[in-house]
Amino acid sequence: MRRGSVGAASLGIAPSSREDCLYCDGPAEHPCEMFEWEVQVIVGNPVGLGACGASSGHATAMDALRTALRKLDPETVAWGRIIHRVYEFGAAPDGWRRQVIFHASRGPAGTVVFDRIQT
Repeated sequence: MRRGSVGAASLGIAPSSREDCLYCDGPAEHPCEMFEWEVQVIVGNPVGLGACGASSGHATAMDALRTALRKLDPETVAWGRIIHRVYEFGAAPDGWRRQVIFHASRGPAGTVVFDRIQT
């Protein structure tokens, strides 16, 4: 149960939301947004999750992904992506909006190339 649900249930009070959003201060006109980045490493047939993180800034997430891809061994086959996630107060995690906005791959000479995903 979410934080405070047990106390609210014992008092007969309905919870105010389905889940507390750790990124939101409360109901607001504008939901909170984050940019998640992740590296996918291909090891044989399965794809494994490599380094990952999140930032409130779009450019910061791109820089972190670029740095993570450059740190990998040149022989490692890997790619990455930037996911724009919107955290809405009162929405369950499955209800948060999530959209992949960039794919990243390593080009020749260790450069990182970003491709914008059109939706």
